[in-house]
Amino acid sequence: MGERIALVTGGGRGIGANVARALAKDGWSVVVAARSRDQVDAVAAEIGGRALELDVTSRESVERAVADAGPVELLVANAGVASGDGPTWEQDPADWWRTFEVNVLGVNLSCSAVIPGMLERGAGRIVIMGSGASYLPGASATGYTSSKAAVGRYAETLNNELEGRIPVFLISPGMVRTEMTASFPDDAPWTPPELAPKLVRKLASGKYDALAGRYLHAEHDDVDDLLTRIDDLRTSDLNAIRIRR
Repeated sequence: MGERIALVTGGGRGIGANVARALAKDGWSVVVAARSRDQVDAVAAEIGGRALELDVTSRESVERAVADAGPVELLVANAGVASGDGPTWEQDPADWWRTFEVNVLGVNLSCSAVIPGMLERGAGRIVIMGSGASYLPGASATGYTSSKAAVGRYAETLNNELEGRIPVFLISPGMVRTEMTASFPDDAPWTPPELAPKLVRKLASGKYDALAGRYLHAEHDDVDDLLTRIDDLRTSDLNAIRIRR
């Protein structure tokens, strides 16, 4: 088997770094990409991968990174940010919009950059990092929640658009302790940090392509069980973000 290249955006810390570590253990040649060069250098050195400085909001930066990475077989579009503190109407609109630039535009640019090569080679998979914040009730921060709702719909419809030629997965890592969640209370329902990387490893294997386009939660969804119920999943339109009436 030749070199299998995985590109992980936002891979310098937190969930992205753990995903990079897990993929490296499975034999992937991992390209760790993020804006913070020192962080991606450290993770790449740790796992024997490569580091790339990347701004996912810049088409030029993304296309250059994908070209430098080589024939990407797996994209993990993980880079994400949350908007500033305080009520929406008191935030700088540019800061609020920055959340969409990273979380939504960044995903689109990353996917758009790798898809042509994947289609040409007839191989590839995409994993997009979603969030339960996209649909859970009671949220009060508009930027992050709305951007992740957009990402969820994007992943599903991109998968439809590709018609099975490149499986696109949407996953939620759960509530993981990271810099982004540092302000959350200690008694929050934390998700073990190893579950999201474990799920990515499974999806990267090719055994779960039937679940592409569905919302998969790292803690609450057993993908092996879902595979045994794939007909029901499709007939009842399960693991999808919908309005039910």
